[in-house]
Amino acid sequence: MKNSLSRALLISGLLVLFSGCTLKDYKLFQVEKKEETVITKVSKEDYVKEVAYESKIAANDRVSITVYIQSGKGSQQMTSILTSQNTNNTEDVDDIGILVTQKGTVRLPLIGSVKISGLTADEASEKLISLYKLYIRNPYVTTEIKNQRVIVIGEVKNPGVVAVQNGTMNLIEAIAQRGDLTDYASRNNIKIIRGDLRNPDIRNIDLANLTALNDGSMLLKPNDIIYVQPTDLKGYNRAFNDIVPFWNMLSAILDPFTQRKELIQ
Repeated sequence: MKNSLSRALLISGLLVLFSGCTLKDYKLFQVEKKEETVITKVSKEDYVKEVAYESKIAANDRVSITVYIQSGKGSQQMTSILTSQNTNNTEDVDDIGILVTQKGTVRLPLIGSVKISGLTADEASEKLISLYKLYIRNPYVTTEIKNQRVIVIGEVKNPGVVAVQNGTMNLIEAIAQRGDLTDYASRNNIKIIRGDLRNPDIRNIDLANLTALNDGSMLLKPNDIIYVQPTDLKGYNRAFNDIVPFWNMLSAILDPFTQRKELIQ
């Protein structure tokens, strides 16, 4: 009984000794000085702007551009004369569409190099229609941004990249695409990291509090990083798992001496 109690006390002491370091090193995106996490609130005006947000084409985006013309004089049927859509039945975004250059341009038949960065997909289509009108009667152009995505890491069952469909996505959709949260996920402090990674805009979302959700926004933008933090329990479990092999080895070494002492007594 005394031996069991001593072992329990020793394990507890080792947990206290090592778990603090483990918990600190286990979480990502920490600051030097620990501060209380404040759940991000979004005003009604800002939320309306986010709902109306439309992505703009940027350098290194991949865009799908299709140009249509009328099939015949007076015909309402349109025929594609140019398409940059993927026809290889592959999901590899590197094979889809046309790559927008660092200068923000794409090169197309007849009209050559055209700058489309900084434009929405609809604005780019309108610009291309106006240029193709110089060569084609009644052209119609569609433009889509094909490689929009968000990144989900941390305590989700299948961390990874999620493609943004139809230009919009919310936090719940992104997490669901990655198989839902794990049992160790901290549901009251999920981070959305947005913008320039040297000076990012970080939002803290509390999925466990309905009132907090009413005051915030779960709308995502392309290239957002969603980080689901682990609870402290996972840190303690990890510390325990790290210590068990050491304790088993120590116990194996000490057991013969303990048994000999008991026999002598």
